[in-house]
Amino acid sequence: MALLLCLVSLTAALAHGCLHCHSNFSKKFSFYRHHVNFKSWWVGDIPVSGALLTDWNDDTMKELHLAIPAKITREKLDQVATAVYQMMDQLYQGKMYFPGYFPNELRNIFREQVHLIQNAIIESRIDCQHRCGIFQYETISCNNCTDSHVTCFGYNCESSAQWKSAVQGLLNYINNWHNLVSPALRCLEPPHLANLTLEDAAECLKQH
Repeated sequence: MALLLCLVSLTAALAHGCLHCHSNFSKKFSFYRHHVNFKSWWVGDIPVSGALLTDWNDDTMKELHLAIPAKITREKLDQVATAVYQMMDQLYQGKMYFPGYFPNELRNIFREQVHLIQNAIIESRIDCQHRCGIFQYETISCNNCTDSHVTCFGYNCESSAQWKSAVQGLLNYINNWHNLVSPALRCLEPPHLANLTLEDAAECLKQH
């Protein structure tokens, strides 16, 4: 169902990276690019390493492979950025490295950064879905670094009464956002809520 897909946002937005949304990214990566010439004894490492740094953002999004929008909370973005900058700064503290070492280490840091971003985005979504009913949390869009938010529907309801309230909140959200109720969700309209069970509601949402 189109409305439900809109709600849970199951398609990933086209983006250019996440780390570039951090306030220190430009300063840090400008330093890394400008000092790459002094990091290897072999001249062939320099263009390879420079390309890795230049394409960092685009390559990040190619490797994320997320089925949800690339939106990250500011707190988690700070955590990821701090970890990445620490690894990069430590790498740059060395003098000159043997051929092949420096670009390989850059690739390792890049892969670790991808994992950190994946985990950060997914963990926030899981935390959200462990609630009961509609919930929103503030994020930054990795597409354009603007303030955004994620809306999810949590299934962690402890009673039928909480579940009915959560489903009603879902319907209210859909009505407020789209100003209509989709025919595909007739099974969750108020007349059907009186005898609604957790199993019935879950089955209705699963079918749509």
